[in-house]
Amino acid sequence: MEATIALRLPRDAASVPVIRQLLDASLRTLGVEPQIREDIQLMLSEACSNVIQHATPSDDYMVSTELSRDRCTIKVVDTGKGFDFSGARSPSPTSEHGRGLLIMKALADDVRFVNRDEHGSIVCLEKALRFVEDAPGLSLLLTGEDEGARTPAETACDEPCSAPRPPAGEHIRVR
Repeated sequence: MEATIALRLPRDAASVPVIRQLLDASLRTLGVEPQIREDIQLMLSEACSNVIQHATPSDDYMVSTELSRDRCTIKVVDTGKGFDFSGARSPSPTSEHGRGLLIMKALADDVRFVNRDEHGSIVCLEKALRFVEDAPGLSLLLTGEDEGARTPAETACDEPCSAPRPPAGEHIRVR
């Protein structure tokens, strides 16, 4: 089984808890360990908050998550002017802002940033999943029949998305 959630959200701070709680409910239902869920919530919040603060002039952004086998892959896509991630500076010790990229890098097993000049940015976060004993996710996501085959979640960050949004009907619009 592979579980996918894709939402187009308004570039508004109120959208962050919506996607965070939706993903956490899915992870909790599958039996993902609490510490892993907390890491995913925080790195997702940071990625979405960066879009809300910096992705002008975009009105909305897209979050897609894929859960398959032992991995959670999150893509946060905006349609702003783009961002040069290589030029990001470390914040000063007394700064109240500027730690989002550091937090994402600390919590995720893999982080990829794609700058699509004048067409926005993509942040791709991957986190290995661990499950509590007798979790439904153990039998639903960790099936032996796909061993050796790479799933879409595993290849999701190999190349940047060419389209920032899914076709109509394949997402939930939250306003």
